[in-house]
Amino acid sequence: MTAPEGKHVFGTVKVGTKGQIVIPKEAREIFDIKPGDSLLMLGDEKQGIALVKQEIFVQFANDILNAKNLDEGE
Repeated sequence: MTAPEGKHVFGTVKVGTKGQIVIPKEAREIFDIKPGDSLLMLGDEKQGIALVKQEIFVQFANDILNAKNLDEGE
């Protein structure tokens, strides 16, 4: 069975004693995650956690605010 386009399963990671995980190399390459990048951790108690590059989330939030301002005629 092939995963839908753009969807990935990278395998499992283990949580270390300090709560750290290693992001698999393939995931780092696909999502262009480099040392020093800031990731935003989002959580849903029913669905789990997600990591998003901070700059992508900030751009998304700005796009929403800009669209709202355009709708209001500002």
